[in-house]
Amino acid sequence: MNQTLAGRLLVVEDEEHLAFSLEFNFEAEGYAVTVANCLRDARRHLDEASYDLIVLDMMLPDGLGIDLCRELRVGGDHTPVVFLTAKGAPDDVVAGLDAGADDYVTKPFALQELLTRVAAMLRRQRWNDAAPAAGAVEVFTFGDGNRVDFATREALAHGEPVSLTDLELRLLRFFSERQSLVISRQELLEDVWGLAGDTNTRTVDNFLVRLRRLFERDPSRPDHFVTVRGVGYRFVP
Repeated sequence: MNQTLAGRLLVVEDEEHLAFSLEFNFEAEGYAVTVANCLRDARRHLDEASYDLIVLDMMLPDGLGIDLCRELRVGGDHTPVVFLTAKGAPDDVVAGLDAGADDYVTKPFALQELLTRVAAMLRRQRWNDAAPAAGAVEVFTFGDGNRVDFATREALAHGEPVSLTDLELRLLRFFSERQSLVISRQELLEDVWGLAGDTNTRTVDNFLVRLRRLFERDPSRPDHFVTVRGVGYRFVP
């Protein structure tokens, strides 16, 4: 067990056997785990304590997990959220990201991949909390009215305020430091997500769909987040 990866997790899952399995396996990894089986219990736990990460089912007995995620973001709570759901269509994934989710894992899922994603997300959280590297750009502008302040987390898309997750901010910083370079999906997974090995690179594509919807004038014909077929992406400011 690696104590450096330990943290406080809130698992919101109504399927009893799955909730038990998640609690058991996360605790075996050194996490302190609280389980809620509905939105009401989840909100109560969030009122009573703080958590390092939330694993959140989409479909719950008393509503949608996406509504809870949106509530947190509107209220200024940036606790990382990983959706764990059977709703895996591209539109469902983008809707979850639009609501402020940091990652999206579809059922059925590989337990080790979920554990790896949670550990990587908590590492990223520590990186985000650390002081920026010397010479790092803190305010980045590109295109028509697009502006990101990495220090304050404030962002404008075409001059209008938008909310970005920690992972989206890290992804934008990564692109801003590698303008016009071709970057592979695997490189993005390793350097931005903190994931290595045979991880589903569709994860990267889903986040790029979200960034295009925010910052491109025509997301179907992107000027900034350009696909390099068979390789990955190039960011053009």
